[in-house]
Amino acid sequence: MLPQTLAIPTTLLVIFIFILSAVVLQSKQGQGNGKRPPGPKTRPIIGNLHMLGKLPHRTLQSLAKKYGPMMSLKLGQVPTIVISSPETAELFLKTHDIAFASRPKSISANYIAYGGKGLVFSEYGTYWRNMRKLCTLQLLAASKVEMFSPLRSEYLGEFIKFLQKAESSREVVDLTDMVGDLIENITFKMILGRSKDDRFDAKNLVREVLILAGTFNVADYVPWLGVFDLQGLVRRLKKVSKEFDEVMELIIKEHEQSSDDNEENGQRQKDFLDIFLALTNQPLDPQDKQGHVIDRTNIKAIVTSMIIAATDTSATTAEWAMSELLRHPRVMKKLQDELESVVGMNRKVEESDMENLPYLDLVVKETLRLYPVAPLLVPRECREDVTVDGYSIKSKSRIIVNAWAIGRDPKVWSDNAEEFYPERFVNNDIDIRGHDFQLIPFGSGRRGCPGIYLGLTTVKIVVAQLVHCFNWELPLGMSPEDLDMTEKFGLTMPRSKHLLVVPTYRLAGEVGMGNSLG
Repeated sequence: MLPQTLAIPTTLLVIFIFILSAVVLQSKQGQGNGKRPPGPKTRPIIGNLHMLGKLPHRTLQSLAKKYGPMMSLKLGQVPTIVISSPETAELFLKTHDIAFASRPKSISANYIAYGGKGLVFSEYGTYWRNMRKLCTLQLLAASKVEMFSPLRSEYLGEFIKFLQKAESSREVVDLTDMVGDLIENITFKMILGRSKDDRFDAKNLVREVLILAGTFNVADYVPWLGVFDLQGLVRRLKKVSKEFDEVMELIIKEHEQSSDDNEENGQRQKDFLDIFLALTNQPLDPQDKQGHVIDRTNIKAIVTSMIIAATDTSATTAEWAMSELLRHPRVMKKLQDELESVVGMNRKVEESDMENLPYLDLVVKETLRLYPVAPLLVPRECREDVTVDGYSIKSKSRIIVNAWAIGRDPKVWSDNAEEFYPERFVNNDIDIRGHDFQLIPFGSGRRGCPGIYLGLTTVKIVVAQLVHCFNWELPLGMSPEDLDMTEKFGLTMPRSKHLLVVPTYRLAGEVGMGNSLG
C-alpha cells in the first residue's frame, strides 16, 4: 500500500491530467471547418457555463441581443446553438427538422427514463417514432382525453367545495399548492387509476424526480466530472429511480390482478396504464421484422414520462394565468362576463362549454406567450453536420430554443411585448400548436409535445372553474401591483413565491356540475 502522503499528489495528478486533456480536446474541437454562428468568448473547461446565471432564459435573451438570434455557445465541452427568434426557430424546427430531431443524453434521463426509453428524452430513431405514434393514438388523441372528462369534473367539484369552506371563514389559501394537488390527483387517477394511496408514495417520488430532472448537472456538460458526483445527483437519482420502479411494479401487479378479476366486474374505469398493459408483447411496429415488442420496461418508461410531463406543466400554467388575472382586474372581469353569459350563474362550467368561450382561449394563449411551459424547450441534438443559413452546425451540437425570449420579442409583439394583453390575439390566427413560430410553448416539428390537447383541456377547465365560481382578492390589503411575479428556473418555470389569495364564492348557492355530478 502506498504511504498516505503519496495518495494526495496522485489524486491531484489524475485531476490535472483530466483537465489538461479537456483543454486539448476543446482546442481541437474549436478548429473545425466552416463558419460558426457568432457568440461570446469561451473559457477553458467551462466554456460559457459561468454566464448562464440563475435564470438562463433571461441571460440568453440578453446575449442574443448582442450576438443575434442564432448564437453559438460552449457549455462545458458541449457545442451549443441558442435560437431566439421565430425565423431561426423555423429553420431548425421545420426546414431542417430531421437534422435536429434527436435528444442529447443526460444522466438524469438515463435513470428516470429507463435508459432513454421514455418519450421525452429518447434519441430519434425507430423506437421513438413507434412509441410516439402509439402514445398519440392510444392515449393522447382527443377521444381518449375526452373519455376522462367525468373524472376531471368530479375532482374539480370536490376542489370547489373545499374552496367554499375556506371562503366561509375568509381564509387565505395557497393556490399554488391547491392547484398543484388538484392536477396531481387528476393526473395520477387518469394514468395510474389512483390519486392517493398510503401504501404507495408515488406522488412524493414524482416530485423528487421533477426536482432532479430540473437540476443543472455540471457532469452533463463536463463529462469527466461525472466520476466525482460533486453534486450528489447520481446518488439521489439512483435512489429515487429504484424506489419509483418498485412502486410501479406494485401498481402494475395490482392492475394485472384487477384484469384477471374481470376489472372488478367492469366497475373500474380503464386508465392509461390499463390501455398500455393490454398492448404488452404486441409488436411496436407491425412491419418490424426484428420483432421488437412492448415490454414492461417500455411501459414503465412511457408512463413515468407522461406523469412528469402532465403534472408540473399544467399546474404552473394555471397558476400564472390566475396571477395575471389578479394583476389585471379588467381582464378578470371580462372573462367572468363571458362565463356568466355562456354558462350562467346557476351551474358550474363544463368542458362542453369550452368551445363557446373564445376570450378564455385568448387568456390561456397570452399566458403561454409570457410563461411557456418550459422557458427553454427540451434541448435537441444535431444528428449530422449541416449548414443552416450559411452557418456550419456540427453533429452532436446541442440546440436550445428560447421560447421565453421568442414570446417576448418586441419585433414580433410590438412595444407592449411584456404586457399581459389577451386582446392582441383578436383577429389573429396564430396557432399555438407549433405551426406558427412566433408562439411555440409546446415546441414544434417532430419533437413537439404530443400532449397539447390534454394540457390545454386541463388548464382551460381549471382556470374557467376558478374564475367562474369565485371572486379573488390578494391578502392583507395588497394591491395588484404588489404581487411578486418573479420566476424560478427548472424543468418548468414556476413562480418564485406561492400565490396566496382570498376567494369569495359568486354562484347562486350550492350548485352542481351540470349533469356531471347530479
